[in-house]
Amino acid sequence: QVQLVESGGGLVQAGGSLRLSCAASGRTFSDLAVGWFRQVPGKDRGFVAVISANGINTYYSDSAKGRFTISRDNAENTMYLQMNSLTPVDADVYSCAARATCASGNYYLSDYEYADWGQGTQVTVSS
Repeated sequence: QVQLVESGGGLVQAGGSLRLSCAASGRTFSDLAVGWFRQVPGKDRGFVAVISANGINTYYSDSAKGRFTISRDNAENTMYLQMNSLTPVDADVYSCAARATCASGNYYLSDYEYADWGQGTQVTVSS
């Protein structure tokens, strides 16, 4: 089982930036495809950005594209989400997720494809 711990959430003014981090342990990080999801109350988790195990391939939701950047440091067992130009619509609990994969270049878009989850970090954006 993979343990995931997010950090970096907080309160920011509209137009500001945050950098979320997700520290992983329990498994070789470079064997894991990982991603960021947001939990909208009353709805299923929606993907924000995902990245392949080798860090080469990424994919973003339409709302994240052009404003957010997902990255990972396999030597540090950590994934990041740089969030720029934040708006109140971006406010939510952001969770990181991981799954083992033999295909190092694959990423996964659906929450049910991930086996392990962090506890989430709150992002609040004031207008």
